[in-house]
Amino acid sequence: MTQPTIIKRLLNLNTLLVFGVVAVILRLTDGDDVAIFAASALAIIPLAGLIGMATEEIASRTGPQIGGLLNATLGNAAELIITIFALREGLLELVRASIIGSVLGNLLLVMGLAILLGGLKNGLQTFDRRRATMNATLLILSFMALAIPSLFDVTFVENREFESELLLSEGIALVLIALYAANVMYSLLVTHPGDEPAEDMHHHDPQWSTQMALGVLAFATVGIVFMSEFLVGTVEPVVEELGWSELFVGVIIVPIIGNVAEHLVAVQAAIKNQMELAVSIALGSSLQIALFVAPVLVFISLLFEDKLILAFTLPEIIALAAASYVTALVAEDGESNWFEGLMLLAVYLIVALAFFLLPE
Repeated sequence: MTQPTIIKRLLNLNTLLVFGVVAVILRLTDGDDVAIFAASALAIIPLAGLIGMATEEIASRTGPQIGGLLNATLGNAAELIITIFALREGLLELVRASIIGSVLGNLLLVMGLAILLGGLKNGLQTFDRRRATMNATLLILSFMALAIPSLFDVTFVENREFESELLLSEGIALVLIALYAANVMYSLLVTHPGDEPAEDMHHHDPQWSTQMALGVLAFATVGIVFMSEFLVGTVEPVVEELGWSELFVGVIIVPIIGNVAEHLVAVQAAIKNQMELAVSIALGSSLQIALFVAPVLVFISLLFEDKLILAFTLPEIIALAAASYVTALVAEDGESNWFEGLMLLAVYLIVALAFFLLPE
């Protein structure tokens, strides 16, 4: 990434930081909850972007293995922080919905926009079929792992065996984390003839000093902590005042807030005819949510009164199944065109409309 590109991204995103000040003022003056929610959400967008940029700068100095691990670990830091605050407040439905929504957003919205805009500008685009197919297979596996506790949920509830249900979620979480660690190791250490290593696609010469990168990372993380607390604290009043369901906020609103910066990078890569990078970001972020963030939240919830189990609603499971299947079909041939992107966006709009109209 060149220095002008970094400066441009900073200027475009950092103008929204003013909403962080607005959110603090509104909170201190007992302002309107909807206004606090909106201001906090807008402030999280540039803060999440700064975390991503600082991570890239640090990764460019640490070598491909450690750098790749840093990117994998901090890629969804903003959403992880938001969901931790939601767990503390006992908003388990919001947390589960945001897990599903993040996967849906990356598979349908991000990939859809990237393929649509990239196809309109560059025509037929290609990407590594083998890597994309492996990631799509992992997505199908992740869907099965997340669906199993949901299918057994009724049985556990009828027999009032919450401890067994929690134990099932914990066991599945351990398996998913181990699989995620193995996937990261495979991606970083294993290459095939003719492959372009994943780290080379993300590599750029460092533009910041290490101290500046660490300082930006600390500033953005602290900022997201405060904004996330404001955001989560106003969810229930916002849901009541606007008539939205908590499920809609979790599936659509929270994932978009936490991942806008990363979404923009994927779309820009596709427009520049770097479809390999765009697909890598979309599928990689989805896998990170399903295989790492969701399992980690299960164990973090043990610190709070309300424990998180991986039992999702039927609409969430159906939407995740549809997104995983459609994405696998798009990725299997290693080629994309603008009409495939339009189809992915159509599925996302249908899902968003369904969740918006779903009664509470």
